[in-house]
Amino acid sequence: MIRSLYTAATGMVAEQLNQDVIANNLANLNTVGFKKSRANFQDMMYEVLTKAGSLSATGQQLPSGIEVGLGSRIVSTQKIFTQGDLLSTGNQLDWAIEGNGFFQVDDGQGKVLYTRAGNFKLNKDGNIVNQDGLLLTPNINIPQGTVQITVSKDGTVTATDKNGNATQVGQITLVTFANPAGLTSVGRNLYEKTDASGEPVEGNPGTEGRGTIVQFFLENSNVSVIDEMIRMITGQRAYEIDSKAVQTADTMLGIVSNLKR
Repeated sequence: MIRSLYTAATGMVAEQLNQDVIANNLANLNTVGFKKSRANFQDMMYEVLTKAGSLSATGQQLPSGIEVGLGSRIVSTQKIFTQGDLLSTGNQLDWAIEGNGFFQVDDGQGKVLYTRAGNFKLNKDGNIVNQDGLLLTPNINIPQGTVQITVSKDGTVTATDKNGNATQVGQITLVTFANPAGLTSVGRNLYEKTDASGEPVEGNPGTEGRGTIVQFFLENSNVSVIDEMIRMITGQRAYEIDSKAVQTADTMLGIVSNLKR
């Protein structure tokens, strides 16, 4: 019964963390380029009282043993990189990636970070930057006097002046990873590569499995309110059941402690 107290408690701790993950998903329902996370559960160690295949008192081999599980835990939180809905904005510096890939931005300290959020702006020097002012990589500078910026599906950026003269000013590239779920979230819609993600493979949009650029659109969060609510309810019920197991074990211990009375 003491064992069951701790075992049920591990389930409560795991479900609490699961609720935290769900809450973060729902909080970012309207975050551009956000990718939902999923908590992955794993059972913990087992106490083996009788090993399967051992011999019984009569010398017969036991077809199964006695194993008592010691609870569960969350082994990982996994980013799900499914495509989010595309939202029309009419803004010429709003770009969505339709398919695989990430934009690159320079953090200003020599490190490249990655994002799916394509809500870009121009800084005072005419460089394209993200919402935090981090430069898009490769850097693209828009000349003064530009009245229209055009981005093709393959990432070609063209600037048109008031006289109608069009000039190609840059090329957007996207990167892909062997395991995007291995990227580390650093906040602000940004990811950082890790050994688990593999090295970024850079190329033009629409090549080697990379997505294409859709101008005047933003990729919305891929969070489904209905799915998250179902997971929340399921997790809440699991938490309640685990708490009932704790209460039941406590009641049984109370009965044992009162046997002498």
